[in-house]
Amino acid sequence: MDRRQFLESCSALGLTGLMPGVLYTQVATRRRDDDDMEVTAEDIEAAERLMGLSFTDDDREMLVDELNEQLQQYQAMREHTLPNGSHPAEVFTPQLSGAAVPEGDAAPAWQWPDAPVPDTDEDLAFASVAQLSVWLRNRDVRSMQLTELYLDRLRRLNETLNCVITFTEERALDAAARADAELDAGEWRGPLHGIPYGAKDLFAVEGYPTTWGATPYQNQTIDDTAAVIERLDEAGAVLLAKLSLGALAWGDVWFDATTMSPWNPNQGSSGSSAGSGAAVAAGAVPFALGTETLGSIVSPSTRNGVTGHRPSFGTVSRYGAMVLSWSMDKAGPMARSAYDCALVYDVLRGSDARDPGMVDAPFPFDAEQPLADLRIGVYEDAFEGDYQNAEADQAVLDALRAQGAELHPISLPTDYPLGALLNTLGVEAASNFDALTRSGEDATMVRQTTDAWPHVFRAARFTPAVEHIQASRLRRELMVATREALETVDVFISPSFRGGTLQITNLTGHPCVCLPNAFHPVEDDEGRAHPDHRSPASITVLGRLYHDAETLRVAHAIQQATDWHTQRPPVR
Repeated sequence: MDRRQFLESCSALGLTGLMPGVLYTQVATRRRDDDDMEVTAEDIEAAERLMGLSFTDDDREMLVDELNEQLQQYQAMREHTLPNGSHPAEVFTPQLSGAAVPEGDAAPAWQWPDAPVPDTDEDLAFASVAQLSVWLRNRDVRSMQLTELYLDRLRRLNETLNCVITFTEERALDAAARADAELDAGEWRGPLHGIPYGAKDLFAVEGYPTTWGATPYQNQTIDDTAAVIERLDEAGAVLLAKLSLGALAWGDVWFDATTMSPWNPNQGSSGSSAGSGAAVAAGAVPFALGTETLGSIVSPSTRNGVTGHRPSFGTVSRYGAMVLSWSMDKAGPMARSAYDCALVYDVLRGSDARDPGMVDAPFPFDAEQPLADLRIGVYEDAFEGDYQNAEADQAVLDALRAQGAELHPISLPTDYPLGALLNTLGVEAASNFDALTRSGEDATMVRQTTDAWPHVFRAARFTPAVEHIQASRLRRELMVATREALETVDVFISPSFRGGTLQITNLTGHPCVCLPNAFHPVEDDEGRAHPDHRSPASITVLGRLYHDAETLRVAHAIQQATDWHTQRPPVR
């Protein structure tokens, strides 16, 4: 059997997804037009190779009628329209690991900075959320003043960074005017009252396009508003723009451009929270909303030298956000410091009946909690060897020890087939974009490579249902093993991209804070360092499930003792 016959046999089984380019479109179209196509024993024999199984001739003959009936059942299901995010009958929760949601209702203990308003617009633009909050409440600055300043910076910097998909200027000006009127009257909604921000353009905002960064959806509007936007509206924050994301939340390439890093405008900003990372780093917004399924907060936070908080799974509502993976998607803040992330997270967190599996976890963040009171681990295996950021990573550990922290070695369970478990993401994402694949419209997306969604959606069609369930069962074992590995610590420190930390903790739902800790020279082809461009690096603080307060506290302690988070990029 040649390649075309093999692919057509797979098509007869309803497995058209892996076929690339024109061949995929042709076979998919033929499958839709040919209602008489039937599964044969030869088709089954060809398909066995995809599952690593082998049946006898008698087995295959017995399967023919069953599989033809299943194919008809698939077609019957496809008559029903399932919108993106329509939740399956199963609900994922990290509590399957045996982790319990902590009890208590202690409120965060905030510290407020006390500095004079700077003389320059740039210094004002790079001020922390906490400091802006103090100035707004004291009426030293006005929300309209900040809104106009950041809108101007976004427009100017967007010409280089390509970080904005849609400005929400009218909405922003109305919100700023309302905030100023309330603050003038002594009505204070909380720390984010009057603070401008940006949101990744996978969060729906009524009255504005929600493009998901992808060509098939660039004219899409959703008559609803995401839960996180609603909560920020209630807190009095001011949405300036919907920021870029790599198409369907992968990378930094969207339907119109590539988002660039302000530290090196010749390099993409990484993703998928590409615009959020670039805009925060360039002082175009004080904070932004991002999401992470497998690195989409950690990676752009690293590339852009900002601080990103990936919350414990289930503590921030994803209602109104584009869904890739019901069991892995998380929404969280990106800002210039862990303290600012804590302020934003306190507004975002809390259960929402519209997002199944959510919990109300306490957030007793205390900026002055002694580090000696916390059990801080070090993932030693991830620090081993000679790697580019090794010296900077050790400097972070030294900064913690200097503040009285006692560091304890820990290890993570790395003997699981993480690649196989992460097929969960591909399968869930392919389900959410099933219609896109079957229609052939995925061919309109900009990136058509093996590391882009169109290809991954097609490949996921070939994951057997049994193997998908087996991966889920192994995933639960990984979750239990990870909980047990962390029983002796409250938080632990790891290089951001070593030791499997990113993959494991995205599968288990643990919280993390990614913070900058180095800015390496950028060299040209001849080894000469660029005078201005830099390549930021990061380290990650990770916590036990639902212990975001301690995770942010340790990250804040690192930033209190260092100045990496205060650095400004050349594009600003």
